[in-house]
Amino acid sequence: MDHRPWTMDQLNYSNITLQPIQPAWLPPQLEAAMLRLDLLHPEVSGNKWFKLKQNLEQAKAAGQTRIVTFGGAWSNHIAATAAACRLAGLQSTGIIRGEAAPVLSLTLQQAQRYGMQLHFISREAYKQKDNTDWEVQYPDGFIIPEGGHNAAGAAGCKEILSLAPTQHFTHILCPAGTGTTLAGLINSAQPQQQVLGIAVLKGGTYLQQEVETLLESSATANWELLQGFHGGGYAKVSLELIDFINDFYTQTGVPLDMIYTGKMAWGLQQLVQQGYFPPGSRLLLIHTGGLQGNLSLPSGVLCF
Repeated sequence: MDHRPWTMDQLNYSNITLQPIQPAWLPPQLEAAMLRLDLLHPEVSGNKWFKLKQNLEQAKAAGQTRIVTFGGAWSNHIAATAAACRLAGLQSTGIIRGEAAPVLSLTLQQAQRYGMQLHFISREAYKQKDNTDWEVQYPDGFIIPEGGHNAAGAAGCKEILSLAPTQHFTHILCPAGTGTTLAGLINSAQPQQQVLGIAVLKGGTYLQQEVETLLESSATANWELLQGFHGGGYAKVSLELIDFINDFYTQTGVPLDMIYTGKMAWGLQQLVQQGYFPPGSRLLLIHTGGLQGNLSLPSGVLCF
């Protein structure tokens, strides 16, 4: 991974492409394409920038100089927040779940390189993070929930579907962790489109509620949260999933991560096999980035 200094110029929306995909398991009567948000920026890639964008703007407008947010040792959100804050000229603090390991994860090392202060708390304390008055500990801090899950995060994600011609797609698929991106897509999709969230963790009822809290009254798209493709739960990775990710890359040239986009595409394959989509359906997959999460895998496990 390139760790050279970077500038705002590298955050270039023109890098985003709408890439047709035709893996062998996709029948010819279905059309599919991937919106490559992962190409937006080498560090602040995928949906992360869109969840952070309005939060950073609000922090600056309020005169706050520090972003405080939350995540685990391999959190895409932590890595992206550290990089985005450096880009925006803000300080950053990450409240990290669990005690500090003798050797930090590559994700946390990367966050530190971008100037993030790491504040480790126990897993029990982390469960109570939403009941802790972080503003007292960080009076200069603007608090962003884990994964960017707030109204500003969802509002930023409304921009995603405007980045390419997407109106003709009948179905829009994205992985769902906090549900923030899914809510933004629902809020911005056309009435005739169906938005499908592929849950990457167990506890689908809770996630359904999290999405609903961010929906706008004007949202008209049909949507569904599909809960059968998490592969055992968040961060649970099987050899079958790894084989699928490698095969998908070989056939399409699109790299996936093992936590989010891999499970989305894997879920799509199973939905196709189940006959979920009527003939003539046009499927749009949202590549939410997060490829840095693959760094937790041993070298050589993935073919890219």
